[in-house]
Amino acid sequence: MFDDRQDAGRQLAQKLDVYKGKGVLVLAIPRGGVAVGYEVAKELDADFSILVTRKLPFPTNPEAGFGAVAEDGSRYINEEASAWLSGRQIESIVERQRQEVRRRIAVLRQGDPLPDMEGRTVILVDDGIAMGSTMRASIECCKNQGAEKIVVGVPVSGGRAVEEIEKLVDEVVVVEQPERFRAVAQVYRNWYDVPDREVLDTLERWRERVSEEE
Repeated sequence: MFDDRQDAGRQLAQKLDVYKGKGVLVLAIPRGGVAVGYEVAKELDADFSILVTRKLPFPTNPEAGFGAVAEDGSRYINEEASAWLSGRQIESIVERQRQEVRRRIAVLRQGDPLPDMEGRTVILVDDGIAMGSTMRASIECCKNQGAEKIVVGVPVSGGRAVEEIEKLVDEVVVVEQPERFRAVAQVYRNWYDVPDREVLDTLERWRERVSEEE
């Protein structure tokens, strides 16, 4: 169990200790992954930013999704899950989520572009992996941006999702894999939906940290 996302990030950082001081880039998936990624980047003395990716929700059940789209347009569509949706419905949902992606880039990253990934080791961080759609789209984005090595690091995931993600990247690091995995929230004592304001505060703390070190 983790007390909160900060605790989860510190524990994840211990598992990623081999990358400490190696000049890696930690990219957190907002909003839940940002507090986790902050702690990882701090402990690893890494560069830190966010990669904005959005789940593609079902029209009748927004909590469930059939895929995801990343900020460069990379997408993952689960063909089985989306089989009952028309092509027009899928494209409409994708466009709405791309609009939200653009909003988050403007608000959370203040319109700045993604950091240069060409030839770098990138550690993709979220607060957990459920179905894996968001992580898959994020991985595709990093590949398109020229990352040399992609590591996925999360506090929790189900075993099946890990097996699928392992086929796509160089390494997957998971702190906890519950035998009966139901949801990411099950391993957090303090779980809540993260607001934009908390993400902004976390990113501001990071900028202040970098300024002090310069």
